[in-house]
Amino acid sequence: MQLLFLGTLALFAGLSVAVPAQEKRIHHKLDLSDHAHDDAHGFQFDHEAFLGKEESKTFDQLSPEESKDRLGKIVDKIDTDKDGFVSHAELHHWIKHRQRRYIEENVDKHWNEYDQNKDGKIGWIEYKNTTYGYYIDTEFDDVDDKATYKSMLNRDERRFKSADRDGDGVATREEFTAFLHPEEFDFMRDIVIQETIEDIDKNGDGKIDLQEYIGDMYNPEDGETEPDWVTTEKKQFSEFRDMNKDGFLDATEVSHWILPTEVDHADNEARHLIHETDKDNDDKITKKEILENWNMFVGSQATNYGEDLTKRHDEL
Repeated sequence: MQLLFLGTLALFAGLSVAVPAQEKRIHHKLDLSDHAHDDAHGFQFDHEAFLGKEESKTFDQLSPEESKDRLGKIVDKIDTDKDGFVSHAELHHWIKHRQRRYIEENVDKHWNEYDQNKDGKIGWIEYKNTTYGYYIDTEFDDVDDKATYKSMLNRDERRFKSADRDGDGVATREEFTAFLHPEEFDFMRDIVIQETIEDIDKNGDGKIDLQEYIGDMYNPEDGETEPDWVTTEKKQFSEFRDMNKDGFLDATEVSHWILPTEVDHADNEARHLIHETDKDNDDKITKKEILENWNMFVGSQATNYGEDLTKRHDEL
């Protein structure tokens, strides 16, 4: 059913893994790697940051020659202006791209379903017809809660228009990605905040009070003792989230809550790789400099074996 698929997209637009109830609204950036960043004991952190976690495993199965060959081809892709250098901006963009790959794969998975006329763009009409087409024709008569689904349609249209930066009614791949995953784009912050307030604000006053805040996370059963974490969240609301102490969360306070300012780890990693590789200190690196330090960027059977030996030695 089309509307069931919409529910799947709505779920994917938020967090896609189970988290404690009090954390479900907060959009954290994913870690670059599961490993500690300690170059003295290997470069696994750098490999996963540079390639993405899954792709780095593929390189670990290659010979050193194959790894270096593939790395050379990657460098050519990173050097987007083809000036023979990889700048900080280009490397930063690449690392962010690799870390967002799961999002891009999700968009790729559904792109053809929505791009009905195969013009490489998705218009609002295409998306609406694909997602809601049958129900629009029947004015949602076959749906139990018509008001809810009409609200979903209006909400989708508002979000689509926000993602459609040039206002031409059609979304490029980048704009459609922003539509499906607004939390990943700075220019979509306002729509994420607005939708969050609408979800939690039950009395429609445009703000979130303590009862609404807790009710979004916890609804007690009759006779149930309130968990300790609920008491902690009430304290969080009054002491930290409600910054102006008026008893409500407004849009600015909701922004600080669900979209916290975080360190740009991709930026730090780009600077680190350039610092370690840039031998002539010109703040950019050549393909030659990268390949001379290839095992910092990618792994291989040889480097993986060496890191395993180091790990075993440390354990002993």
